[in-house]
Amino acid sequence: MTTLIESEEHQALRKAVSALGKRYGRDYITQVIAEGRYPTELWQDAAKLGYLGVNLPEEYGGGGGGIAELSIVLEELGASGAPLLMLVVSPAICGTVIARFGTEDQKRTWLPGLADGTKLMAFGITEPDAGSNSHRITTTARRDGDDWLLTGRKVFISGVDHADAVLIVGRTEDARTGKLKPCLFIVPRDADGFSRSPIDMELSAAEKQWELVLDDVRLPADALVGDEDAGLLQLFAGLNPERVMTAAFAIGMGRYAVGKALEYARERTVWKTPIGAHQAIAHPLAQAHIDLELARLMMQKAALLYDAGDDIGAGEAANMAKYAAGEACVRAVDQAVHTLGGNGLTREFGLASLIVGARVARIAPVSREMILNYISHQTLGLPKSY
Repeated sequence: MTTLIESEEHQALRKAVSALGKRYGRDYITQVIAEGRYPTELWQDAAKLGYLGVNLPEEYGGGGGGIAELSIVLEELGASGAPLLMLVVSPAICGTVIARFGTEDQKRTWLPGLADGTKLMAFGITEPDAGSNSHRITTTARRDGDDWLLTGRKVFISGVDHADAVLIVGRTEDARTGKLKPCLFIVPRDADGFSRSPIDMELSAAEKQWELVLDDVRLPADALVGDEDAGLLQLFAGLNPERVMTAAFAIGMGRYAVGKALEYARERTVWKTPIGAHQAIAHPLAQAHIDLELARLMMQKAALLYDAGDDIGAGEAANMAKYAAGEACVRAVDQAVHTLGGNGLTREFGLASLIVGARVARIAPVSREMILNYISHQTLGLPKSY
């Protein structure tokens, strides 16, 4: 890796985060999952070292960097076997939206805590009937005097049980047209009428998934983030970083899986030769490495465009990066398990759980099919089928 692609500062950040991740490793995450708790120790250590808020403005306690730096943090933690999913949500989505569009009071209330790990914010967009169609979101906000009343349901919302608040995507009625437009609201976890229930997942992860119900949740006027008329601009200010960070999550996981397979392939000897000497083992692992490196390049491009303020260019690149990384991750994990054979399915080697985890990068936060729709419509100019 040269400074042409990544600066010396970024390389130093990778090295430092990697060292932190290796101090914890996959065994730590496995233990946390088994105990049904949150990886608090790793989260707090990452906060003390300035990694959680590396993308947030310096005047609010952050590192003054961007999504490029935060994606390095998540990728390297993932490559060590100890990823932090809420890095995608709390600083990348919520922190970015508040930093770009929040009021001064919202920034001072939330950003320092998001940066130093004393506060956590979840993000609520997905709904049971909307799927990938954000235009079908039915969570609505209506005015009641100076307040807002928010009603609706959300599903597959990560980390709500540990979050101080949830940034909820709702819709308000445009008084001029009568049409609904997207808006973002900060909803405290303990707000009246705001309830949650866990979703029973086969996926083993430290971060639980939740269904949320908002039943006329009363919010003050200043719960609205940004301009009521900004609509999709504010929403995609959070969704593009989410896609970049999901790519980082996937690339880190894929690198971890390939690393475990390489260790095994160098040491496992059959017929007097390490199995890694055979092309049937070596070539698929080489291909997995190539795919991950290519996905990383697109992720770096997306982060660079976003941090430079090119939201349109970043949208295309972030979707491509997320697609490429998800595919590369699934193939890398599959090949790693296959390299180990039966051992790849044992708890001892810790790869089998990644089979399910890798699928997340294909499905969330947007499916690969919807990304192909986006590229075919927005980039290639082809007509829509829907």
